[in-house]
Amino acid sequence: MAKTGANQGGVSESLLARIGFRVRLVWCVLAVYFDALRMEPAKFLVATKWWILRKKVRARGQFAPLLSRSSRAYPLWLLKRHRGRSRDLGIDPLAAAVIALVDTSGPHDALQLQQTIKSLHDQGVAYHTVQGAFRSILPALIADLASRDSAWIMPIMAGDSLASGAMAAYRQAIVQTQASIIYADDDCISPSGKRHDPHFKPDWNAPLFECCDYVTGACLLRADLPFMDTAADRRDWASCLVRQALDTTPVKPVHVPAVLHHRLQRPQPMLPLAKLTSLECFPLVSVIIPTRNRVDLLRTCLDGLARTAYPNLEVIVVDNDSDDVATLDYLARLDSGRYRVLRHHGPFNYSAINNRAVSQASGELICLLNNDIEIIASDWLAIMVTAALKPDVGAVGARLLYPDGRIQHAGVVIGMGNAAGHAHRFVNPAEVGYFSRHNLPQFTTAVTAACLVVRRDRFYAAGMLDEENFPVAFNDVDLCLRLNEMGWQSFYEPRATLIHHESVSRGRDADPIGAARFARELAALQQRWHTAEFVDSYHHPDLSRASETFVIRL
Repeated sequence: MAKTGANQGGVSESLLARIGFRVRLVWCVLAVYFDALRMEPAKFLVATKWWILRKKVRARGQFAPLLSRSSRAYPLWLLKRHRGRSRDLGIDPLAAAVIALVDTSGPHDALQLQQTIKSLHDQGVAYHTVQGAFRSILPALIADLASRDSAWIMPIMAGDSLASGAMAAYRQAIVQTQASIIYADDDCISPSGKRHDPHFKPDWNAPLFECCDYVTGACLLRADLPFMDTAADRRDWASCLVRQALDTTPVKPVHVPAVLHHRLQRPQPMLPLAKLTSLECFPLVSVIIPTRNRVDLLRTCLDGLARTAYPNLEVIVVDNDSDDVATLDYLARLDSGRYRVLRHHGPFNYSAINNRAVSQASGELICLLNNDIEIIASDWLAIMVTAALKPDVGAVGARLLYPDGRIQHAGVVIGMGNAAGHAHRFVNPAEVGYFSRHNLPQFTTAVTAACLVVRRDRFYAAGMLDEENFPVAFNDVDLCLRLNEMGWQSFYEPRATLIHHESVSRGRDADPIGAARFARELAALQQRWHTAEFVDSYHHPDLSRASETFVIRL
């Protein structure tokens, strides 16, 4: 009978624990929604309206950034996803020994150092403390490594700590890879122990890493004595070890998409230089501009091209049945020595218009340019060409701003809204945003064709734009994905910044015919690229797929 009573008591305790968790979860959800309502009441009510009207995709897209602004959004995420401690994956720690090098040169106190050491000890990680350079402890470290068949090094700052279950996750990654670097997501921890500001990182993105070291301080490095010796005399030995590991292995670093480190502070991104001077020659670029009426837009676009500091240009204007007298007169008066005007009749088909122009172009590179683009700096094209000439780059996209200065395009993320969305839309370039990603050159999965530069031979190799399935929408996304598959990755270049008066000359697809056409193109995109299930490697599973700003997925 006593045994039965104990079981019943255990069940009761378990039930109470579940009820307690549910109460905390509901309270936290309500608190996050209340914070959103309090901070942005008008936007909150609009999002609620769309939810009531069953426009759930639109509602989620508007709710996501509102909810993420709450200081309790990350605690809610933690509560929902970390109900228990990570379980031991049963991997022998001796098969993947890890030795931590604890950098004590940064700001910390004795208690924070002890917390770091305790987090290492609790997960079976041996350690050496390092003050400044680590030459003095190198003999002991070498002896430690020599006693182990397979060893990894973990550079970690004093005051930082490992998340529960971090080593289990790392050891699982170790047995599955040949890479020399494994890195994880991290968050910050306050002196009171409160976790905040999670960094949900992309998979390996070499150009982004050059401006934002999101690896050092949250990674493991395969032990290699030659490059360790080179870094041993440097005070920045941790980042030096990471960069030398990158230089000595062809295998890309592996990303563990989980928060495995709690940090006191992170290095700040380094904004790249505004100007690039790496071009030694200027290959011919064919700039292709489809247009219909709206001479004011076309004039602004061509005036900007005339001010562009690029000496080897071919400009092709493709007129799609303009019937405005002023526009026709302007086209007739264009200097035939500087501009070619092609006539393209029939319904607007962006893919067909550009494919035809490319077939008549002479340039080594193609620049697809909307007529509603306003050029504000003379070096934009040289910057984009510099990127497009790199051997591993396919389509290059610019940073496009709305006329009010907010971002309209900073790369394209596949899977947003189960289709594709413009990254960092409506963010002010002066804001920090999501770890300054909108201001940093980087690989992306796709870019917009509103301003796109690509080598002509690669455009042909990828099959050009799909005129049948994507006459208006998603043709650029489809092209970029095909270029990516061939080994030419899309690239976002924020140092080329232009203004985009988005689709103002064509109008929006509010009419039934346009809406039906868009629905067909969306269905084609989802069928071909499975965007409803697509996980964009340059985004993150724990960032919302509903929001074009990078916010936590709740």
